[in-house]
Amino acid sequence: MDIFRRRLKLNLALQGGGTHGAFTWGVLDRLLEDRTVNFAWISAASAGAINAAAVAAGMAENGADGARAKLREVWEGVAKAGMPEFLRLNPVLFTLSRSAPLAHLASLWSPYEFNPLGFDPLRRLLTETIDFAAIRKHSPVELLIAATEVASGEARLFRRDELTVDAVLASACLPALHHAVEIDGVAYWDGGFSANPDLVTLAMESPVADTLIVQLSPLKKEGLPTGAREIQAHVNRLTFNAPLIRDVEIIEMAREAMRGAVRSRFSRLRPLAQHRFHLVEAAPYTGVLSDETKINPDLALLNHLHAAGRTEAEKWLAANRSAIGRRSTVDLRAHFESVRAGRRLKPKDVIEGSNPAPGPAPRRAKSGRKPAAEVLPPAPAASEPPGAANGNA
Repeated sequence: MDIFRRRLKLNLALQGGGTHGAFTWGVLDRLLEDRTVNFAWISAASAGAINAAAVAAGMAENGADGARAKLREVWEGVAKAGMPEFLRLNPVLFTLSRSAPLAHLASLWSPYEFNPLGFDPLRRLLTETIDFAAIRKHSPVELLIAATEVASGEARLFRRDELTVDAVLASACLPALHHAVEIDGVAYWDGGFSANPDLVTLAMESPVADTLIVQLSPLKKEGLPTGAREIQAHVNRLTFNAPLIRDVEIIEMAREAMRGAVRSRFSRLRPLAQHRFHLVEAAPYTGVLSDETKINPDLALLNHLHAAGRTEAEKWLAANRSAIGRRSTVDLRAHFESVRAGRRLKPKDVIEGSNPAPGPAPRRAKSGRKPAAEVLPPAPAASEPPGAANGNA
């Protein structure tokens, strides 16, 4: 019985991935069903930001049950919206769209050409389903919603107490499909370009030291893309994975700095270096789907990914519930290096005893408070790694 189980607290780090975010919906749905698991902070970008907002709004209304209901309402709304309104309202584009996917239309015209009035069905959906005022006032979870400043490429993190529909739309704004979202005179694009999601700020600032990463995009995809759309899709995958890889390298650099004789000099890095990470991956499911499915809100696909997310969350809970609050269940360095090298991480690879290599210099993230990534000082000369690689896209 749940009343005899240890209460568990988790942060969530939710990667973007368009309609593949339905996998994350399934993961969250299963975790919310487990009354012993409580969410603390959620760091998210793009589709992850939509899931995060739905959870925050639902919990503000009716706890875990409200969050599950709100997630379903949002994703069913995505499926019902189907073809974007700006296609339905433009006879020429509507005719073209019946024989060409939306991604192909986007490669022919910019959104300022094929959608000059900026119709955005997602705005109406979020406005109708999510009470942002309730999130700001009553939600029990803190939020870090990433958007990318168009002018500089820097991440802007929107907190719970400042979250609006514009902030979520900015986080999910693919520039090939949507007009940039302006907030206080600043234009933003998809948060996946700069923080997908932000792990460093989350680990440094959250009072809860366990974070579950829900990773949607495969780190590696075999085959040489040769067609124009395939090449662009491959470039997008590499671009949107780069911020996550960069954050892992920053975390491993902090862990390296905390070791040995220099440990006392880097005591302020302790929350980052000692943070416990966990991982649920969608790659076995999303890796076999075409990239065009990311912008295809087909109900059968959404239900398939939702069921897959629930399955993977159930497996993760069964294997790792006892580790929450005690130890990591994934070695981030080993995972990212092994997957990129083509070797799947095995249970015996998890966890203790790795020797992470230092990573790149940290990036800055704009928010109302000092970004946690700025706390990383330069390593002392004696332990400075030769030629640390830059992980930025």
